[in-house]
Amino acid sequence: MTVSQSPLRIGVDVGGTNTDAVVLDLTPGCAAPVLAAHKAPTTPDVAEGIQAAIAATLAVAGVDKRRIQAVAIGTTSFVNSLIERDATKLERVAVVRLCGPFSRRCPPFASFPYELRAVLEGPVFFANGGLEVDGREIDPIDPAEIRAICAAMRERDVRAVVVSGCYSPIDDEFRQEERVGAIIRAELPGARVTLSKDVAHIGLLQRENATILNAALLRYAESTVAGFRASTAALDLACPIFLTSNDGTLMTCDQAARLPIRTFSSGPTNSMRGAHFLASLTGAKRETALVIDVGGTTTEIGVLLPTGFPRQAGAFHELVGVPLNFSMPHVHSMGLGGGSRVRVGEKTTVGPDSVGYRITEEALCFGGRTLVATDIAVAAGKGGRIGDASLVAGVDEATVKSAQARIKAMIELAIDSMKTSAADVPVYLVGGGAILVPDDLAGVSHVHRFPYYDAANAVGAACAQVSAVIDTFEDTSTKSIAVVQREVEARAVARAVANGADPQRTNVVESEAIPIAYTTGKCRFYVKAAGEWTGTAAAQDEAASAGAEFKWDASSPVTLAVPANGKRELPNLDVQVTAADILAYRPTIEGPHWVLSELDLEWIAAGCYILGTGGGGNPATTMLSIRELVRAGGKVRVMDLESLPEDAKVVWGGGIGSPEVVLERLDGGDPSEATRALLDLVGVSASAVAAIEIGGGNGMHPMATGCSAYLDLPVIDGDFMGRAYPTGWQTTVNVFDAGDRGEMSLPNAMCSGNGNNTFMTSAKHYLDIDRIMRAGCVEMGTHADVACRPLEKSFLRKALVRNTVSQAWRLGRAVALATKQANIGNVGRVLVDAVGGDKAAKVLFAGKITDVGRHTHKGHTYGEISIQAMATEEDDSRTPKQRFEGVMKIPFKNENLMCKHVVGDKETIVAGVPDLISVLDAQNGLALGTPEYKYGQRVLVLGITAAPQWTSTKRGLELGALPAFGYNVPYTPLGEYVQPTSVIQEYAVVA
Repeated sequence: MTVSQSPLRIGVDVGGTNTDAVVLDLTPGCAAPVLAAHKAPTTPDVAEGIQAAIAATLAVAGVDKRRIQAVAIGTTSFVNSLIERDATKLERVAVVRLCGPFSRRCPPFASFPYELRAVLEGPVFFANGGLEVDGREIDPIDPAEIRAICAAMRERDVRAVVVSGCYSPIDDEFRQEERVGAIIRAELPGARVTLSKDVAHIGLLQRENATILNAALLRYAESTVAGFRASTAALDLACPIFLTSNDGTLMTCDQAARLPIRTFSSGPTNSMRGAHFLASLTGAKRETALVIDVGGTTTEIGVLLPTGFPRQAGAFHELVGVPLNFSMPHVHSMGLGGGSRVRVGEKTTVGPDSVGYRITEEALCFGGRTLVATDIAVAAGKGGRIGDASLVAGVDEATVKSAQARIKAMIELAIDSMKTSAADVPVYLVGGGAILVPDDLAGVSHVHRFPYYDAANAVGAACAQVSAVIDTFEDTSTKSIAVVQREVEARAVARAVANGADPQRTNVVESEAIPIAYTTGKCRFYVKAAGEWTGTAAAQDEAASAGAEFKWDASSPVTLAVPANGKRELPNLDVQVTAADILAYRPTIEGPHWVLSELDLEWIAAGCYILGTGGGGNPATTMLSIRELVRAGGKVRVMDLESLPEDAKVVWGGGIGSPEVVLERLDGGDPSEATRALLDLVGVSASAVAAIEIGGGNGMHPMATGCSAYLDLPVIDGDFMGRAYPTGWQTTVNVFDAGDRGEMSLPNAMCSGNGNNTFMTSAKHYLDIDRIMRAGCVEMGTHADVACRPLEKSFLRKALVRNTVSQAWRLGRAVALATKQANIGNVGRVLVDAVGGDKAAKVLFAGKITDVGRHTHKGHTYGEISIQAMATEEDDSRTPKQRFEGVMKIPFKNENLMCKHVVGDKETIVAGVPDLISVLDAQNGLALGTPEYKYGQRVLVLGITAAPQWTSTKRGLELGALPAFGYNVPYTPLGEYVQPTSVIQEYAVVA
């Protein structure tokens, strides 16, 4: 369809309460582009409500329907059906994971709640395929294997299939997912096949999860989109129909029917895009602004970037209890809206509870009996034509002023948490509840209320653009990162143009280079480009026929494949753990052993990441793989060192390589392979296993090795770092080694998991061990398992940092309890108490990240973050909050190295390694790894005093303190070390 001289576009946004529609004149330079707007209650039949809203808006606009260039719809229909777990709208999904020998111990659906698994989980298959981080094939696709899988799915009448492959988003050469998808479509005609690379980006488990949710919705999405088409056809509109996506860009109906998950967060995005459009009509300059969308129950605040697009949330997030990684706007929500209840007492409160859609029945200004925030605005003379002002005449002036002050304080605090600098920022108000927001706000340069602000969401849908995203790993060994980044940006622009964007008005709106730890010559790039739609319908969606050009033998007989989850029977309901349950919980102690439950594993994982001090990799997938072993009947035991026989031998180790690789190549194969190989080499048996470091994923690695399904050995409650360090020589084993050749660490075994095993038996210097092994690790795919020399109990008494598994458990339990008790605001204090009190730990700072810098050098990720202190909520007298000022700067080398507190011109080092410095997400108390640091995150910094193995000897400080990282700064203890109490000793039943 060719662009008319005066292109008109209809925008519709379907919310939970109202459906908004507008007609826009998008002629460049048009002085009054909003021709008409209409708001009506959302109907049970969404398509029917859309039709009525469009009809009403066209009637007001009085325009020729032939001038309508397109209809763009934003809807929450798909995400609502998932939230409601409506089995009539969802389908069971089969998953084919292309991973070779890897990624099998953390299977599809492992991170889903039981209740959702009961609705969605179909047969799961592992198959040859997948790529390494450098683009090499793990294994080539075997068509006969895929056909055997298809035969098994045909027998089970599978109608929805997901294909997910390791590193498939960077697979432009082998096109493994496309080939497998083509085979499945040929073998199972009529089956809906979704490729993970079409849905989300790097992060196998999260991408696969998103693809599963997407596949479950396909049948419903097809019927819903057909209803949208029928609605516009009934209005004699012959123009294309689009749906708006999570990032504020357009999707064709075919794309939306194939990828409904991309509409999940279109509502907040449409509001921000609409605010940007309305701001541009006033001549406002392109700058960072906050968009405050005030509804009936909640207020949502997002950051609108100068590009006109919202700032995106972190790489990983959750929906319906499932970890995901598709694009979502970063939005701060709070319980403040037009229907928020106002309570007057010693202190006036507003919300978070609300009368919601019943506002016209319950609010005083509408004749009801409940004092709500809208009543305050009407009583203050700011309600316009809302309600009847005479009905709130009895609300005294003191109540109005105290409620307004509370609303102002709530909004100012939220604004401060979302700002990325101390400078004042403009605010764009949208939503029907915007009357609640005062014009004078701290930290705000100007509060804007644009015409049609209450229809900004529909305006955002109408003015949506066309985009393209590239998320890839690229070779940077021969070109600089900056040069490669520009090349990726050019590819993103070209892809957006191919999708229908105007080449003259397409720009890069997001571009990030993310170095990969422990690798050289490799970098991850994430780039998004967007541009104005040309007015020509996008090219036919070719995804359905992707891979059709591949040929294979389709005639040879095959046997049925066996699903990996075929014999599993899982509960249909999830156990809801309350604060009372946590307080009453007692770990299972059997003799000298602590037998880990699922709850123990979850808490230990959260604690290990806190002790990782920014490094070590997120233990989440390792925890899931161990939890699967426990669910299958495996037993994981932990024991204290002193319970070992005097002649016991303990093998220690963990994973080596880049934590980023584990995002795609999940745990797989035999976790005990390296330990078995080492024990065979040295000809001894082991009594237990131990972790090289408690921080990050390695803190849980021995739990898989020692599980009864493998070596059936207990895990020692301790490790050889008490934290995470970036290099293998920074261990307490090396601290207490008598020489410099690493003899207490050798021999060792390194296993790739797919048949490549190496041994190192001697070294000229301990520094050589790490260098040589990391070079070999790169050839093994940049991640491998290592087992080190069995150690005797007499040496462990000196070198082992005791009870760190117990410490991780206590930290994770403390976060879980604070969450259930709605006490996350005091999580810093809670964690200090869990570690041992004020002598052992301190909350060093709290604020928001305002600057992040990263670069790589010899395989390590270096950088620094700056954290700006921000306003604190008024203190609750029972739990006074610590206040901070200035800026905290934290340099890191994979892990956080020190804290530099800057106030004015004065800089003070308040903590440094070997003491632990952990940056936590202030919203949930969970740890953030250095790759996850992003602008605007609200964080707190926790400091923990290091174990005496590091601080009481000269060699310990030489290996682990700041001079080891190139800083000429002597070690000053943060506090006094408090050895964690053994869980076994605390909870053992005394006969």
